[in-house]
Amino acid sequence: MQTSRRAFNAALASLAVGGALAACKGSKGKKITLGFISSWTDGVCMTHFTKVQLEKNGYSTELKDISEPSVLYTGLQQSNIDLYASAWPEVTHKQYMDQYGDSIEDLGSYYGGAHLTWSVPSYSTMHSISDLPDHADELDHTITGIEEGAGITQISNETVRPAYGLDDWKVQTSSTEAMITELEKAINAQKEIVVTLWHPFWAYNKYDVRDLEDPLNAFGSGEGLHFLARKGFKDDYPEIADWLGSLKLDETQYGDLESLVTNYGEGKEDDAATEWSDNHPEFDFKKS
Repeated sequence: MQTSRRAFNAALASLAVGGALAACKGSKGKKITLGFISSWTDGVCMTHFTKVQLEKNGYSTELKDISEPSVLYTGLQQSNIDLYASAWPEVTHKQYMDQYGDSIEDLGSYYGGAHLTWSVPSYSTMHSISDLPDHADELDHTITGIEEGAGITQISNETVRPAYGLDDWKVQTSSTEAMITELEKAINAQKEIVVTLWHPFWAYNKYDVRDLEDPLNAFGSGEGLHFLARKGFKDDYPEIADWLGSLKLDETQYGDLESLVTNYGEGKEDDAATEWSDNHPEFDFKKS
C-alpha cells in the first residue's frame, strides 16, 4: 500500500512537472532573447521594433548586445539567443551560415536590395574602385573599415582588394563609430577618404557621400535582410515566426524607421520604434 501511494505521488509529480514544462513552452511568461550588435543600426532598429511589438502582446523580452557577428551566430546555434532581427545571411554573413546554418531557422527576409560597397565624399575625384591606385599615397594605401569580424571586412580583404590589384592596400579595422568619426573628420577637412559602407545605412542621409563604382562586380549582387532564429523557435512560437516571416519593408519604410531610431538617440530606441509602429499599423503583430 505504501509502495502504491509513493508510486501514485511520483506519477502526480511527474505529470505536474511535464505540465509546467508544456505550459512554459511558447508561453508569454518565457523571455524571448534578441541578439544584436549596437553599432549596426539596421539591427538596432529592427530589434527594438520587434521588442516593442512582442511586449505589446504580453511577451517578455531580453536584449543581448553582442560585439561580433560570429558570437551572435554561435549564440543562435547554442540556443542562447532566440532571435537575430537583422541578419545578412546570403552574402555578408554567408561564412557563418555555412558554419552554423544547420542549427538556425531562417524566418524570411524583411528587406531586399541590401548591398555592400566602398564609398567616398561627394567632392572626391574618385568615381570607381579602379581609381584608387592613383590616390595610393594620398590615402596611405588605406580603406577605412569597421569591425574586424564584419562580413564587409572579410569580403573587402578576400575579394575586392585582390580583384582590383590592391594587394598592397589595407582595410583599417576598428569600429563602425570610429569609421564614421574618420569620415566626418575627412569631410570637414575636405580630404579624400574611402570607407566601407552598406545599404541601407543612416549615414547616407546624414553625410553627402556616394558609392564608388564596382565595374568588376567584386562585391557581388544585393541580398536580403533576414530574421534568424534558434532551432525550434518556429515550433515554440509559431505565430511570432509567421508574423516575422510576413514582414516586407520597402526602402522608404525602412529608412524612416532607421532615421527615427538614430535621431531619438541612445536609450530612446523603444520610443522611436513605438512612434514608427503607430504610423505603420499595417506591420503590427496581433496575437490571436
